[in-house]
Amino acid sequence: MIQMSSIGDNLNAEQSVLGAVFLDSNVLDQITFLEDRDFQVGRHREIYKIMRKLEKNGVPLDLITITEELDRLNMIENVGGVNYLSQLAESCPTTANIEFYAKIVRSKAMERRIKDTSLIIGDMSRADYESDEEFFSYVEQLVTQLRPQDNTKMKSFSESKKDYFEYLEKQNEFIKTGFEQFDKWAHGAWRGWLWVLAGRPSVGKTAMLLQRIYGMAKQQKGVLMIFSQEMKKESLIDRLVSQSTGISFNKIKTKKLNERERTLVEMAYENFEYLPIFIQDSAGVTIEEVRATAKQLKKKHGRIAAIAVDYLQIMRIPQKKGESRAQAIGNVTGEAKRIAMDLDCCFIMLSQMSRDFEKALKPQLSHLKESGSIEQDADMVEFLWHDPSDTAMGGKVIQQTFAKGRDTGLNDFRLLFQGWIQRFNELPRE
Repeated sequence: MIQMSSIGDNLNAEQSVLGAVFLDSNVLDQITFLEDRDFQVGRHREIYKIMRKLEKNGVPLDLITITEELDRLNMIENVGGVNYLSQLAESCPTTANIEFYAKIVRSKAMERRIKDTSLIIGDMSRADYESDEEFFSYVEQLVTQLRPQDNTKMKSFSESKKDYFEYLEKQNEFIKTGFEQFDKWAHGAWRGWLWVLAGRPSVGKTAMLLQRIYGMAKQQKGVLMIFSQEMKKESLIDRLVSQSTGISFNKIKTKKLNERERTLVEMAYENFEYLPIFIQDSAGVTIEEVRATAKQLKKKHGRIAAIAVDYLQIMRIPQKKGESRAQAIGNVTGEAKRIAMDLDCCFIMLSQMSRDFEKALKPQLSHLKESGSIEQDADMVEFLWHDPSDTAMGGKVIQQTFAKGRDTGLNDFRLLFQGWIQRFNELPRE
């Protein structure tokens, strides 16, 4: 019979966990947090894998069924034979302490993984990487893998009562965008949203994004991040300055400013310095880079209000073997939604529209380029589009269609786009 030396002994804790399962397989429900990789001893790891496999397939767990499965896989000798399995079955007199033993096993596993990861990172520091970001992205992946799986998030109404009534007492926090009609309807941008803004080229997507970010920044609800992949940082600032001062965007872009205009630009820039807007201009950004940068800014500044990426289809999106482009894009939008949830912010992602829209009277979700997962993952889908029959003095009329609103419903607005100053104004509703 296996001798137990002490409760704190990790190997004995592993034996106790397996022995308890032999005694009563129902105890597996108490240790759903325990992964097979948590077992230090190889044969214990394989036995636990088989236990979970049989449980998943609805096979009763006992010494006979586990032995038969190991024998079928030609693994019986690798785990010490029938004799060792019998010793495990007899090693645990009670199942009462299985959760305690399982937590010891997981704790020791975390210690080992941390040590192993530190060694890997040490070796990585001596290797060559194309960029610092590639190095840090890989480190992020390693650290993420350290986190144990948590399969015990299910809660009854009784267990959820305290959390629910605390939630009722807490006011929802919306972030105003500066567009009054939209803010009255939707209350503003919602934290946790994946907001997709789509349109054909030259309809004003970037101008709308910047004006919205500027409006949100003035609320001082946290950091706002812009990842620009087509335009340099200075070009975005040109547009913001034009919006806020009313100076022609072309005059700013070509640097043909008189003394008064130059003074207005300097005053506008000073105002921007008080706003928590951060811009990164680099082509081919990855979603991992977005997450890593956002986490760094959150750690430094306390809270993220919004993350904006301009635009989805030109991100660096790796495709695994056998994976379609649409599936790869779906991985990105799914991760963007997780970032919005994890960091409690709004993630605004610009997207292209397909040419099929040109044959339609009004944009539909299917007009999102490579749409599939985009429309599924998004909480809000907004289209900007031009109807040639709708005109107004003082600018170009742009239709604003909200084709999906998980929390808001659907709506349409009319906007007047003054392209020479990169500014949108809401038109009265008809």
